Amino acid sequence: MTTTADAPTTYADLLRAQIRNEFNASQQYVAMAVWFDAHDLPQLAAHFYRQGVEERNHAMMMVQWMLDRDLQVAIPGIDEVRSEFADISDAVRVALAQEKAVTEQIKALFAKAREENDFLGEQFMLWFLSEQVEEVAAMTTLLTIAERAGDDWFEVETYLARETVGDAGGNTGPAAAGGAL
Repeated sequence: MTTTADAPTTYADLLRAQIRNEFNASQQYVAMAVWFDAHDLPQLAAHFYRQGVEERNHAMMMVQWMLDRDLQVAIPGIDEVRSEFADISDAVRVALAQEKAVTEQIKALFAKAREENDFLGEQFMLWFLSEQVEEVAAMTTLLTIAERAGDDWFEVETYLARETVGDAGGNTGPAAAGGAL
């Protein structure tokens, strides 16, 4: 349990915490992808493997930005992730909740940078705010499709094979430490 004394107090502290959040999100997406793979759903698996890489890249963008500003960086461990799901909709609901949580975290980072008059930090967060709009919209659409498909999981597979959901893992953001994957 985090106490008030342990809570991040500066923009840099919040960004360090966000690196962990992004790695957690990455691993959660990998766990979902593996579940889809184990259920012979290759389109969903590929989509969520890409999401896992994208979240890893977000963490590494933050690492690079901190390195560029000569801020201390430590690579954190991650939390346990959920690996079992009742169905596609269950997994996508977890993903959507995760993206909504990340959106709130990014908004808090932006607000803290503004509070500290850290114009570089504020500008850096603008890309992530735009990214979160896309992420939440994409997961909301995917959840709608999954709920409409019900037990016909191959309808979701067909949809993903036919449509581009989100940015399809393309990297348009800031530079990532070590290069984006």
